[in-house]
Amino acid sequence: MNICDTTCTRCCTKCNQHLAKVAAKLSLNTAEIALLQKPKRVLTFTIPLRKDSGEMAFYNGYRVQYNDALGPTKGGIRFHQHVDLEEVSTLAFLMALKCSLADLPFGGAKGGIEIDPYTLSKNELERLSRGYIRETSNFIGPAIDIPAPDVNTNEQIMAWMVDEYSKIKGQFTPAVITGKPLEMGGSKGRVVATALGGCFIVKELSKLKGWEAEKIKVVVQGFGNVGSNIAKILHEWGYQIVAISDEKSAFYNPNGLDIKNIIHSQVNKGFLPDEIEGAEKISNTELLELNCDILIPAAVCCQINQKNAEKIKAKVVLEMANDPTDAIADEILFQRGIEVVPDILANSGGVIVSYFEWAQNSGNDYWTEEKVFKKLEEKITKAFENVWEKRQQENCSLRLASHILAVERIIVAEKLRGNL
Repeated sequence: MNICDTTCTRCCTKCNQHLAKVAAKLSLNTAEIALLQKPKRVLTFTIPLRKDSGEMAFYNGYRVQYNDALGPTKGGIRFHQHVDLEEVSTLAFLMALKCSLADLPFGGAKGGIEIDPYTLSKNELERLSRGYIRETSNFIGPAIDIPAPDVNTNEQIMAWMVDEYSKIKGQFTPAVITGKPLEMGGSKGRVVATALGGCFIVKELSKLKGWEAEKIKVVVQGFGNVGSNIAKILHEWGYQIVAISDEKSAFYNPNGLDIKNIIHSQVNKGFLPDEIEGAEKISNTELLELNCDILIPAAVCCQINQKNAEKIKAKVVLEMANDPTDAIADEILFQRGIEVVPDILANSGGVIVSYFEWAQNSGNDYWTEEKVFKKLEEKITKAFENVWEKRQQENCSLRLASHILAVERIIVAEKLRGNL
């Protein structure tokens, strides 16, 4: 899940727009705005890699620790050919807001390597991953900065990175990275954490709106880990999943889809089947504009934009992807009375369970899946309740309410530290 498939100056501009709205609401002074506009620490470096052929190649690496007022920084590492410093800085800023909003003892960070990992062999990928840790080992750690998987990285890459860090430090240090395999200190429940967190928010919204699950029609765009799991869980809870899509296909059945069988087909083939019994094949454009109660964009950024915002018929948009709604569309949806649960709240289940993994590693006390899910529900439900209350107080969008709460906590912490 990523904020953009390519380098995008729009992302940075959008963050500044949101910050300007928050600054106006909170009457932030010049020093407070300046502190939020700049990352605390930026690392840029070159990673040498000996290819299988014996030749040397060199890759640009980045790690941005945006703000650590609330605790050690936290954020993923992405491998992508369009990674650059601006993108990483923007994502680090958003992670700072996400951790603050979820009331986690973390600041925000993000890292990456400018590389298409699919051009590397497994051995080359391992050497590059270890090289990243060698370049950053003096700047990360359980009490400094805790990386995690992001675009094109996974638990195997995290395992290599933990191993390399542990070798450098001379002791096994699982708490330095989250998103690890269970066998190396990973947390139970991590795989479905992001999706389950979104489901808990749907549950709370349904209570507030007096919705009965079996009468609620849900559309899910994107059928990767997050999209397929949120569709599966909501289907099991009785919600009607009337449309789904992946990067190739989209299907619609107004009476609901059999998600369990569809997922089974996807597991066998790696993508949605060519045909789904009882479902009409539609375009991705048509899917977004379907008449439904909840629209869940769980694919890539900018799917709801100025061109289609007036055509969105959902009552609620739950942003499980990062940045699926552009700034103009966001304002249009707000004016039309469509609730948009912003990404920094909706998909925060992943970072919440990452915090749990870090806590388990730090205390050498490992939890059952039941305990992880219970604590996740408590944490994300409280965050949602706080945002909903702030929205009512300020008569603003859920996004602006989320940003206000997140920035308030960071500013208070900075003042207590004496930085403001």
